Amino acid sequence: MINPDFLLSSDSARHLYHEHAADQPVYDYHCHLPPHQIANNYQFGDIAEIWLGGDHYKWRALRTNGVDEKYVTGDASPRAKFDAWVATMPYCLRNPLYHWSHLELARVFDIDLTIEPKNGDTIWEAANAKLAEMRVHDFLDAFKVAVVCTTDDPADPLDHHEAIAKTGLRTRVYPTFRPDKALAIHDSAAFNAWLEKLAQVAGVSIQTYDDLLEALEKRHGDFHAIGCRISDHGLEQCWASPATHAEAAAVFETAKNGDGTSVSAEDHAKYASQLMLHFGRWDAKREWTKQLHIGPQRNNSTRMFKALGPDTGFDSMGDAPQAKTLAAYLDALDITGELPRMILYNLNPTNNYLFASMAGNFMDGSVPGKIQFGSGWWFLDQKEGMEWQINALSQLGLLRRFVGMLTDSRSFLSFPRHEYFRRILCNLLGSDMENGILPSDSDLIGAMTREICFSNARDFFRLDLHPDYQS
Repeated sequence: MINPDFLLSSDSARHLYHEHAADQPVYDYHCHLPPHQIANNYQFGDIAEIWLGGDHYKWRALRTNGVDEKYVTGDASPRAKFDAWVATMPYCLRNPLYHWSHLELARVFDIDLTIEPKNGDTIWEAANAKLAEMRVHDFLDAFKVAVVCTTDDPADPLDHHEAIAKTGLRTRVYPTFRPDKALAIHDSAAFNAWLEKLAQVAGVSIQTYDDLLEALEKRHGDFHAIGCRISDHGLEQCWASPATHAEAAAVFETAKNGDGTSVSAEDHAKYASQLMLHFGRWDAKREWTKQLHIGPQRNNSTRMFKALGPDTGFDSMGDAPQAKTLAAYLDALDITGELPRMILYNLNPTNNYLFASMAGNFMDGSVPGKIQFGSGWWFLDQKEGMEWQINALSQLGLLRRFVGMLTDSRSFLSFPRHEYFRRILCNLLGSDMENGILPSDSDLIGAMTREICFSNARDFFRLDLHPDYQS
């Protein structure tokens, strides 16, 4: 299924990929891998666990194919869930899952079979035999993963990251500071439970808004001390409503001591906007990079949210207006000289040119590509979505300063997505070379390819690397 020239439609594309992209290390600066599995060098029991566990992309496809929830997130046996996925695969033709799943089999398990029921027994047995010899660290080494940045709540303890740092693992694993729950004040019970966790791990009694800021900034410092240099926020729309400290404090008091559902949308926006400014200032002070993942509409199925909770495959693209609030937030930090390096990820392709042009408004000459238009994300991290993002960035910015791809995944099988991106990138660049749009200069375009695949991210984020990956 996956031949050496997969997705490469010209001689120039094939040369760029095989000579310049294929062997570059992986710099996975945003993912959702569980730190405890890395710390414990976890061993998966079977292919169903590693292939289907936590992967809401595959869960959506299974449901769309009419598969009962028992075989998706329910109590069916691992083999039954595997069989359901294998039976669904032939219906995924032209869906990126078809490519990704075959890449995962080929690159992780050396299995070059079409995924369909007649090959199910062979795939199950061969993959499980391979898994019996592999642990998490083996996956990281096999894919030459230089960096993994997990996604961590400020209330999460960092003990797993401390344990990872003491291992001999060549992959450097860092937390990412993602304080979204500090903004989620609509559910007072959940918010107060989170405050208790934060207070405990920060060693700060949280009774007031100022206490909250103290605890969050302390955790920001704790994350920094262990090597974190990246923050992240998942937002339907950027928060940018002018507010005073006193107004934010009053909203916090209502949410903490009253009923969060009684907080008006206007007051919620004021509170969240105030916090987002603090987060940006802390990032700038410590020279971090801030990621803004903007545009999803989450938990659309009330019934399934109540049954399964968040991040289970019931989110979609949103269509909220983005330009004014995003510009206002960036400008508020820029005015005071506290705008950190930033990556803007867009989920609705109608806004690609909006985001790409917005990034250019706040370049200040201090850092190449200081404000990045981020890679195709979530519903757009497939061939067409990646091409749209690359083309928009090329037209309105400097593609050669792009920090490249990430997995945004909960699965250790997802590192072939970097290969997928690299093949798509090389095919676009190679096509331009063949058509005279770019110079037919393999040294020039090859250097650009290597930079986008690895070295731009290495230089932009400035994280400590194992000596094997420093150059």
